[in-house]
Amino acid sequence: MSGEVVSARTQLQYGPVGTSSTSAPFTSRQLSRLDEALTLSSRETGLVFAVYVGELKQPTRGHAEALFERLTDDAVLIAVSPGQRILHIVTGPESSKRLPNRACALAALSMRASFSNGDLVGGMASGLRMLADSAGTVDRTP
Repeated sequence: MSGEVVSARTQLQYGPVGTSSTSAPFTSRQLSRLDEALTLSSRETGLVFAVYVGELKQPTRGHAEALFERLTDDAVLIAVSPGQRILHIVTGPESSKRLPNRACALAALSMRASFSNGDLVGGMASGLRMLADSAGTVDRTP
């Protein structure tokens, strides 16, 4: 999964398709936890949540925004570079209507606290829950 944009609509993967790695950055349990958090957040809100874990090129915000361009206007990207100690949350035109900067800043603060304690997956899962709670549910009745 490192270096890949992952959303609730795609299958979690590490590295190029067809490779097997003995040094994957996440265990299958961690990947399952992250997949569940992505799926639940997207299902509850109707927004598309995505996670990128890997190095971000300079300028890092610009790189995160370039990654976001692969997604839809109703998406939310959490871009994390543990080695660089960088976190960006990027929202699109539609998702930003439901996720104000303050909600993203609070989620980022919570994630950073978990990251500093060595819990990368827990921090991302918690951040996804906070963002989903802030965005609220979507009314699906006709």
